[in-house]
Amino acid sequence: MVTRVPPALLRHRITVEPYAGESAYGQQYRHAIPGVPALVDASPRLVRAPDGRQVTASATFIAGPVLDCPPGSRITLPDGRMTTAITVTHHTAPGLPVPACTEVTCE
Repeated sequence: MVTRVPPALLRHRITVEPYAGESAYGQQYRHAIPGVPALVDASPRLVRAPDGRQVTASATFIAGPVLDCPPGSRITLPDGRMTTAITVTHHTAPGLPVPACTEVTCE
C-alpha cells in the first residue's frame, strides 16, 4: 500500500518560508526550508482563496504530506520566481492505496 507520494515523482526543488503572522513591521516568516522535493505545475488556474475571492493561481505543487506551508507562506519556485501560497490542502485516504500529499496553489 502506498502511504506517501513516491520521491521519484517529486522532481523539482523549492524553498518554503512558512508564514508566521503579522507584526508591526508587516508579514513575518519562519526560517526558510530549502530544497523541498515537489512536483510543480506552472499552469495558471482559477482558484478560490480562503476569504472567498476568486484568484488566478500561477502555479500549483504537490509535496510530502507533512510539509509546513500555511497559506501566506513565501515560496521560491525552481525557476527562481517568488510567490505566495494561496491555499494548502492535505490529501489523505487512510486504508486506500493512494498517496498522501500536500497540494499548494500559489499566486
